[in-house]
Amino acid sequence: MLQRSPKIAGIIEKRRPLAQKIESVDNNLRELSRVLSELENYRNQLLKRVDDVGIKGHLLDLDFLRLQLEINAGLDVLTKLKVRFSRDTLNIGVVGRARQGKSRLLQSLTGLTGAEIPDGDRQHCTGVRSIIRHNPSTDTYGEVFFHSEQSFLKEVIGLYYEKLRLGTKPNTLKEFTDQPLPLMPDDLPGYAEPGAMYEYLIRYRDNFSKYGHLLSSSPRKISKAQIREYVAQDDANGERVFFNYLAVKEVKIICTFPNNDVGQVALVDMPGLGDTGIGDEERLIKTLGQDIDAVIFVRMPKPSGDYWADVDVRLYDTSRTALADDLPLKLWSFMVLNRTDAGAKNGDNAHNCQDLAAEIHKKHLDFVDSIIANCANPDEANQQILDPILDYLTAKITELDRQYAQVCQDQLDQLQKAITTELEKASIALIKAAQSQNEMAVFEPLFKKLYSNLKVGLVELLDEFTQNRDAEDENFFKPQVEAALQACRENTGIPSVPEIKVRHQETGAWNITYDQYLHRLRTTLTQHFNSMDTGLKQAIDYMKNRVSEVLLNAGMLGTLNMTKGQDLLKVLADMIPEEQHHLKTAFEKLYNFRMSYEVNFHYRIRQHLDDLTPDQTSLRPSQNPTPQEIQGCLEEVQQTTVYRCQEALESFYSEPSLAAFAAVEEFIDQVIRAEEAETDWRVFLFEVRSQIWPSYFEVAGEGSDIRREWQQLIAQAEAINHPNSMLFLNVSKL
Repeated sequence: MLQRSPKIAGIIEKRRPLAQKIESVDNNLRELSRVLSELENYRNQLLKRVDDVGIKGHLLDLDFLRLQLEINAGLDVLTKLKVRFSRDTLNIGVVGRARQGKSRLLQSLTGLTGAEIPDGDRQHCTGVRSIIRHNPSTDTYGEVFFHSEQSFLKEVIGLYYEKLRLGTKPNTLKEFTDQPLPLMPDDLPGYAEPGAMYEYLIRYRDNFSKYGHLLSSSPRKISKAQIREYVAQDDANGERVFFNYLAVKEVKIICTFPNNDVGQVALVDMPGLGDTGIGDEERLIKTLGQDIDAVIFVRMPKPSGDYWADVDVRLYDTSRTALADDLPLKLWSFMVLNRTDAGAKNGDNAHNCQDLAAEIHKKHLDFVDSIIANCANPDEANQQILDPILDYLTAKITELDRQYAQVCQDQLDQLQKAITTELEKASIALIKAAQSQNEMAVFEPLFKKLYSNLKVGLVELLDEFTQNRDAEDENFFKPQVEAALQACRENTGIPSVPEIKVRHQETGAWNITYDQYLHRLRTTLTQHFNSMDTGLKQAIDYMKNRVSEVLLNAGMLGTLNMTKGQDLLKVLADMIPEEQHHLKTAFEKLYNFRMSYEVNFHYRIRQHLDDLTPDQTSLRPSQNPTPQEIQGCLEEVQQTTVYRCQEALESFYSEPSLAAFAAVEEFIDQVIRAEEAETDWRVFLFEVRSQIWPSYFEVAGEGSDIRREWQQLIAQAEAINHPNSMLFLNVSKL
């Protein structure tokens, strides 16, 4: 009776809600990390600005960087959990050094052959990680996932440069392939192993033309017959002819397993360890920690005699670090001692299998079970190895998931408490032991003096602009208009007689030729008028700068004194909080006030351009004109238009003065004459008093904008750091 498959499907389905909860906690942690980073940056700014020794001591005692590191560690844990619980298969990894029978075991379990899962008795054969998934309703095929350029340089080539101390890593493929490889340093520890690693790197470089075109071409679906070309180093004859694997990150193989009751299970084939390819151990640890639910170690004792060697212990210890104390390796790993009989090439090793099994615990190699079976025999492999492991997972995986998740949840709970403690310290960091002065008593006379100076200065400025509001703008606008008109006279756009002849030949009609040139004259003239924007901007900038001068002269010094000209209006507009919206809006409107030819004059000038518009012109040539007549008409109509525009523009010379007056008066109405103006100024200036009067007030004094922003950041962090935001696991069950 097939009972295992539905249970495995139920286990996988039960994991999915937990993966969604983990995603939510992950997002909260990332947002918390961002806010803590802002707090750290703000703390560093405060250390430069605050003079109080006590406050500096409190700020120095805060350790947000440590919390950031702990959050990053928590995110790594969550990533592993999220991947584990998001998968739609239970994954069993198969690990072993080369020539131990790992590939033969996989062949027996999957029904694949040496063509898809390469084995051999010469050099290392398998080159990349393969995930083999059971699907009873499809023919065998593969999906190949290649490195991108960046992952190839970072995760493959970069590791060689680090391990062999070759200096600056290549940033592009061209740098790697076109430049000679750096020489290994003389003081590099070891001799044979680094040399072999260097030869492996040379293989990547010298054979790049054979595999480089595959980078960044994922995924690629391949047939059963093509699989070996992408996973193996050798062909079926043991000849090293394949290089595609150097570009491959992972291969997925979908096939039908002989064992019908495996359900949603996948086998993960790790490349044989012990080759000189760098990064195998790092990839092993990452794979075991993130992609594996159970792991099978494969060891084939020599018939002539064998023992547990240091390499076996190191392999176990390397694998153990994948989850460390989160989930002990002994709870999800199995040792398979690969038995060979007398008819095998290597001979009968049954006694040595039993000897190693008896000695296994003395080496502190702890597994769920150690199994002696012939990996090359499909019946033994399925009945003695796979079936017991699947039964164990079916019975235990939910409890293992809970144990693993609980350890991670406990880590997050501790992190949440640590962040809470640090935020509590931060919340009182800016509080002095005792206040040395009544700040409001000091503030009030300073405010009254500034506000009085501000009113007097702005009223005097308004008087100045009132007196000049009808005056022609002699300094900015008028000179720019005169320059534009002169450009209209000098650069008319009127064609020469030969040009007119050619255009007539092209159009075939004098009226069309004339109309086209009218359009040309009009567009040329209006382009010259656009240059008046410079004079208009200068006139308005002068007005804004004069307002800024009054603000500074009224007493807005301190740190604001570093801001000159109209930029002060923008700084104040940004500083004033939304609560004082009338005051804030007044500064925003004045800073954003603009004049331009397009907005203020274009529509008023356009009516004087009618003579340069074909359907409205008052001057047309005769029915059969000469080119000279066309040119004369164009000259006359252009000159007449320029003259009319000049008359119109001269009547606008006072427009910038009038606009500046109106902008200043509106600004003054809102900032000193509005009913709520004085209250808004008092509230705003009290909040920024340390910036306006730094010699009178502490930078981080009570009610200061600095303290307010500091407390706002702390409040953000506290809201995100709520215990529920770190909770993804039900206390009692998954």
